[in-house]
Amino acid sequence: MDTLLIEQHVNFIKKLERRRDKSLAYHMTAHLRLNGVYWGLCALSLMHERDALDRDELVQFVLSCFNENDGAFGSYPGHDAHILSTLSAIQVLALVDALPELGARRERVIKFVLSLQQADGSFHGDRWGENDTRFLYCGVSTLAHLGALDQLDHKLTADWVMQCSNFDGGFGATRGAESHAAQVFTCLGALSILRALDRVDRDRLAWWLCERQVPSGGLNGRPQKLQDVCYSWWVLSSLSMLGRLHWIDAAKLREFIIDAQDPDGGIADRPGNVADVFHTLFGVAGLALLGYHGLEPVDPTYCMPVATIEALGIARPFQNSSQGCK
Repeated sequence: MDTLLIEQHVNFIKKLERRRDKSLAYHMTAHLRLNGVYWGLCALSLMHERDALDRDELVQFVLSCFNENDGAFGSYPGHDAHILSTLSAIQVLALVDALPELGARRERVIKFVLSLQQADGSFHGDRWGENDTRFLYCGVSTLAHLGALDQLDHKLTADWVMQCSNFDGGFGATRGAESHAAQVFTCLGALSILRALDRVDRDRLAWWLCERQVPSGGLNGRPQKLQDVCYSWWVLSSLSMLGRLHWIDAAKLREFIIDAQDPDGGIADRPGNVADVFHTLFGVAGLALLGYHGLEPVDPTYCMPVATIEALGIARPFQNSSQGCK
């Protein structure tokens, strides 16, 4: 297999959207439901199939996840609001050109996000207090989508990100935590939006990221870990923001992602495993960063189609280039 099976992947995502059964697995994944809607819709958008899902049903579901008590979005109707699901909600609405339908909720979401920033610049994920650089990125990205970045203390936020950097050039979930490729994306993404990438040692971090490629061509998240298709996004997007996308073997990575496809649709974490919508998005998005033919260009900072970011009027902090990777 040497081709991205777009038709099969589109059908795979459409079937997931229609599956609203009463199985235990369906209910056990409710905490990821709104995130899953974003993963599926963004993958479809990158494959030029955004209209494969019903727009009105998408908007209705997203708005049904708004928690009136918290003033932001939970992952499923009735769930507590969380910054992860709030960003996914905003991204889904942006993808279907429905952000105006937030109405008065827009200001409440902004207030919710700002309320989660702590005195040291870090962000909690919700009112229960867990701290993680993922949450900081989600907060910064949400504010950017809503045109409210001016309400955030940029220096305080960037200062906290830099406190989470390590001797190897990478970033962790919080100060003193082990470097991890997914956390590198969240930290670089936040710095990119805040126009503070100049604070990073680009070559040292890019070298650490390049060392994530293993002999199979796939990428891992940390030393001595297995390769995983999702790092085709976390690592590649980071290298793209650093202007070092050409530092990895793109041909071998493309082959690894393509080999992880299920012939019936969907992409798994690695060849031979069960496909899911999470790895389908990040496999497709990784291929888009590599300039794979037939895919929409993707913005490495936001993991959204470039056309969507430009339509929102968000200034793109980094102009992606896949030169030398095709």
